[in-house]
Amino acid sequence: MGRMNSEQEWETIRGDRGLRLGNAGIGMLRITLLFGSIAVALSLMVASMADNRLHSQVARGYDMRNIDMTTTGSISSTERYTIRRSVLQNSPKSVCIIRENGSKSGDC
Repeated sequence: MGRMNSEQEWETIRGDRGLRLGNAGIGMLRITLLFGSIAVALSLMVASMADNRLHSQVARGYDMRNIDMTTTGSISSTERYTIRRSVLQNSPKSVCIIRENGSKSGDC
């Protein structure tokens, strides 16, 4: 048997180290992907459960007093006016209508 020169010995050592570090890197990548997949799956499940709970509470009429039921609509383009509501008015359902010419109607 011939004796190995120092360069061949270093190649043997480097080759072993490179293989171990490469396997460790792939192992870390697999672990990261595993935990990332678990985190995504859990977040999707939690979001779905929260959405279902919200819809079931609204469907049952649960605490509808705290939901703002403001609606919007369209008006004819020939007449423009502003509708104002204020917490200072006598009733929460009171409205003040101000027309383009400055005339007011309702609870102003």
